[in-house]
Amino acid sequence: MFAKVQNLSDLATFTLLTNTFMAPKWIKSGLKFVLFLSLGLSLIWYSVRNFSAQDIEKLMEMVGGADKLTILYCVFIVMLSHFIRSLRWQMMIMPLGKTPRLINIFYAVLTGFFFNLLFPRLGEIMKCSLIGKYEKIPVDKLVGTMVAERIIDLLCLIVVIFLTIVTQISVVGDYTQELIISLSQKFKLSLFPILIIVTITFFSIVIALKYLKNSNIKWVIKIKSLFKGVMEGLMTILKMKHKSYFLLYTVGIWFLYLASIRVGFPAIAGLAHLGWVPSLTILTFGSFAMIATQGGIGAYQLAVQKTLGLYGINALTGLAFGWLLWAVQTILMLVTGPISLLLLYLQRNKKQ
Repeated sequence: MFAKVQNLSDLATFTLLTNTFMAPKWIKSGLKFVLFLSLGLSLIWYSVRNFSAQDIEKLMEMVGGADKLTILYCVFIVMLSHFIRSLRWQMMIMPLGKTPRLINIFYAVLTGFFFNLLFPRLGEIMKCSLIGKYEKIPVDKLVGTMVAERIIDLLCLIVVIFLTIVTQISVVGDYTQELIISLSQKFKLSLFPILIIVTITFFSIVIALKYLKNSNIKWVIKIKSLFKGVMEGLMTILKMKHKSYFLLYTVGIWFLYLASIRVGFPAIAGLAHLGWVPSLTILTFGSFAMIATQGGIGAYQLAVQKTLGLYGINALTGLAFGWLLWAVQTILMLVTGPISLLLLYLQRNKKQ
């Protein structure tokens, strides 16, 4: 129930849409999928390693016996957040001179979330490809809008993190420090080398474009066209009309993410008393967990368990709620994604 916030490497994945280096990219994505899945399974083992067989049986009973009506409320809230995300993306596309049908964008968004469960960032490619195909919009420009959307989501996550730390520094301070240390060890990167890499890459692109500006080489022309299209897509955020609506949609998306957690508490016995503050904390640490492993498997459940432990919830109940949240959003995407892809295909054939 969290936005899968991703960085600017989304832009690099657009090269999958070209014929160049297709196989190595897929191999790399496959290896990344196996690596993240293995990490997720390891975290699952880590979260239950101290549980007895009776504890695990009770865990399964808690998840399976969760209040079904509360789960339906959560499903409705999550789907509403995806619909508002579709409205926001449509608004970002309109400055390109096109007004894609909202239903097609909604189907593409749901399909994208489904494919993101299979391979990292594959969903972003699928969304742009589907809308480009069915709405006759250049895919490179759509990629630019997608990168802009990811930047906005990243800024929103930073705001959420700030609010969490400011409002609950005494509760989450140590856990935040532990998480930052573990992430830095995981990626083995510090800020300084990242800045160096970004700076070198930026100036390399500028220099290359300068010297190849008037080049007639086929692949150079192709790259320049791609770069131009992506930049045009990025700039749509500055050309939008009714920017207040864009802000409203963005706030609405993240509020619904938060509400899906708050509304979901009564589904598990012993959590109904928790309010918006613990929900905000789960939103923060759960978002990091969704990035850490493929589809958040293992990491998300563990993050929810550890977070609820800060509020006096026992490990078994916390883990059960983590599994419930993860299962609801994952099963929802596994169901709605393929259905949306099929509906897009049938709608196109009906129109033809």
